[in-house]
Amino acid sequence: MSAVQSGCKHPERCVIGHPFNPPHMIPLVEVVGGNKTSPEATQQAMAFYASVGKKPIYLRKEFPGHAANRLQAALYREVVYLIEQGVLSVQDADAVVSWGPGLRWGLMGPNLLWHIGGCEGGIHHFMETLMDPMFALMKDLGNPQMTTELKQTIIQGVMEEAGNHSVDKLAQEEHEVLLGLLNLRAKSAATSVSTKNGG
Repeated sequence: MSAVQSGCKHPERCVIGHPFNPPHMIPLVEVVGGNKTSPEATQQAMAFYASVGKKPIYLRKEFPGHAANRLQAALYREVVYLIEQGVLSVQDADAVVSWGPGLRWGLMGPNLLWHIGGCEGGIHHFMETLMDPMFALMKDLGNPQMTTELKQTIIQGVMEEAGNHSVDKLAQEEHEVLLGLLNLRAKSAATSVSTKNGG
């Protein structure tokens, strides 16, 4: 944003609203200003996105790839590494993500999930007993070499996994499940608010 607004007449009005695909379905919008963006412009953008049913997230500093794409890239790097090392097939790599952590991530983020994972001690217990082993595992994460052969392995695996479903058909199925999940989340949030208010 700082680079874009450097040539603008009113740089204080410039702010990025970065949606997540598919943008007509996914609520997330990452909002980030530049060096000359006014706090008011950022606040207005956040309020606007919230008013149209989006989930705006404020990025406190400019960063290449913003946040969601970086997290997505970090996970996919390890997915590719496990395929490269022959640990998982393409299909099994997708299944591991979507039928394991992906299900929980559709409900809450990893920090809150670690709080649950810490049982009665919550995040305190998790940090005291489980974070060090996890950090050691982080150091062992892979850095795959994206060769032509590896690309072809992934392409072949994806085409086998997709079967006779077209991209449009897969997208339609994705959208139907996303709508169901969003409706369940909205219902859960409404129930939670009602309970908090004594309803």
